[in-house]
Amino acid sequence: MPESRRVETSVVIRCFNEQKYLPGLFDALDRQVYRDFEVIIVDSGSFDRTRDIAEARAHKVLRISSHDFTFGYSLNTGIRAAEGRFIAIASAHTEPCDAHWLENLIAPLRDAKVAMTYGRQLGKACSKFSEAEDFERSFGHRGRDESPERFAVNNANSAIRRDLWETYPFDEELTGLEDIDWARRWMGEGYRVVYQPDAALYHLHEESWRQIRRRYYREAVAARRMGIKGPKLVLRELAVELGNTVADLGRAVAPGVNPVAQRLSLGQRLREVVYFRLNRNYGTFRGLLEAHPLETAEEREDALFDRSTRAVVIHGPGKVALEEMELPELKPGDVVIRTAHVGVCATDLELLSGSLGYYKTGMAKYPIVPGHEFSGRIVAVGQNVTAVKEGDPVVVECIQSCGTCTECRAGNFIGCAERTELGVFRRNGAYADFVTVPARFVHKLDASADLRQAALCEPLAVVLKGMRRLMPALAAAPDAERRCAVIGAGCIGHICAVELARRGYPVTIFDRNAARLEVFKGRAGIETSQDLDRLGAFNVVVEATGHPEVLDKALHSAPAGATLLLLGLPYARKEFSFEAIAAFDKTVVGSVGSTAEDFAEAIRLMPSLDLSPLLACRLPLESFAEAWDLARSGARLKIILDVEDRS
Repeated sequence: MPESRRVETSVVIRCFNEQKYLPGLFDALDRQVYRDFEVIIVDSGSFDRTRDIAEARAHKVLRISSHDFTFGYSLNTGIRAAEGRFIAIASAHTEPCDAHWLENLIAPLRDAKVAMTYGRQLGKACSKFSEAEDFERSFGHRGRDESPERFAVNNANSAIRRDLWETYPFDEELTGLEDIDWARRWMGEGYRVVYQPDAALYHLHEESWRQIRRRYYREAVAARRMGIKGPKLVLRELAVELGNTVADLGRAVAPGVNPVAQRLSLGQRLREVVYFRLNRNYGTFRGLLEAHPLETAEEREDALFDRSTRAVVIHGPGKVALEEMELPELKPGDVVIRTAHVGVCATDLELLSGSLGYYKTGMAKYPIVPGHEFSGRIVAVGQNVTAVKEGDPVVVECIQSCGTCTECRAGNFIGCAERTELGVFRRNGAYADFVTVPARFVHKLDASADLRQAALCEPLAVVLKGMRRLMPALAAAPDAERRCAVIGAGCIGHICAVELARRGYPVTIFDRNAARLEVFKGRAGIETSQDLDRLGAFNVVVEATGHPEVLDKALHSAPAGATLLLLGLPYARKEFSFEAIAAFDKTVVGSVGSTAEDFAEAIRLMPSLDLSPLLACRLPLESFAEAWDLARSGARLKIILDVEDRS
């Protein structure tokens, strides 16, 4: 981080989850001709890479709780730490247009009668069409002094005098428009507020319609509390907005220099104008007319913060999309994890097809975000969480029981009627940038852990639980009769074979896919076969395919006294006789999921296991459909989705 120093100007930037835009802003600041400035970041609980970027490039990084945030409080916090006599303010999702932005912005402040300046804002192709038009209406290319009849001052691009701020800081109770409140105060004292069109920057809003509604809602509430607007002025506001809508529709046909025209066709421009105006007006008029707006802390925090994440959402059989969704509320015992890598599992495909039993019986309901084999880093912790902290690399148990019912107290967590299964039912999984989970199911990794390999901890833990259930049979058998077969060389079967060989048991793995068997070539202690008729030679059989016909073959072909471990799911309904089991002293053991004990053992063992064939195929999260096609075809042994590595 750069060293702080005595400077003329302090640039204060408020941040919340701005990793996409912050590097561009820092790059533009580095290009400024005027150099007598420092950069202060005030972060209000970001859980993306915002703080990492800021720590590397800002002179000072301050943190406040999102529970305490208001626009005024955040700015006041930054200004208190500032060295400069001038305070420049920029939104984190802005980018100065040229190398003279800062010197042009602060130049008028050298006049003792100027309290505040603000610069021009422009849209880019990524902006909303109507917002780019609003920028032109509000700012334009001609300089002027601010007047009470037309407040356009905006702290996305402004500068103030520090000495005046010390007399009157920004109002910390307002839900927006703290800039207008401050300007109005000093204009009332005879000071000037100057618009500087040559101090231009791009204001990069890429908001959802919900975010637009919330932004104009909180601004309307603030305007109402300041007495600038209110219910009596609704008709005037409506007339203005109708005029702007008509004007925007006309501009959509003949867009001129509006940069959004590069991105949208005529039909898309017309549609976006209508959507933008409807959502803006909904937010504005709700804020002006609602009886008791934003009175509770929870309402204010919801209006001020967008806690959305990209996520693959399955809405029903065959219905899936990569979309933005809200993260659940961070409860005192929860953590938010930034997903690094997530493994594609057959369960994900069963969720999509609707074939998973939980959904057939009605125990679970859509929508669901899949993904239960994953690794990541903690980016936010609830107030009661002490065992882990921000920045810790972690993995998470899939089966999450209540911990208090009779079954849980007896250690039978899978029998808990209130349990959730991460990415399977009742709790969204890790096909997302961020996932929120209870901290008690989180396992910390070593700081040097390979997070891609760590995404295999969950399937390894599943295997280890199965091994625990299988060990009595192996321990009871004489050494000469410990002959193990694994049916299915997919992820679970592959790990089973590797783990049995590590424990010193001779193992043969069966699969009809020769490519899956080829990866074991030259591997000590593991033989391969495609001939299930050989099962009669093995007294321990692990079934890892989940196919009913294969299970039937295993039940009938295994020799008398054999033990069969069933790890494959789902097994479809099929008629068979129990005589093949009871009459030949065979034992069938079922195992599903894993426990905290198994996860701890998986973390301990992982560095010593060669599971590299399972890590060979990697794709970005947005290629999830391609990954699922590969998984269905059996063309790849395992697919890992790299969520964190997207550009």
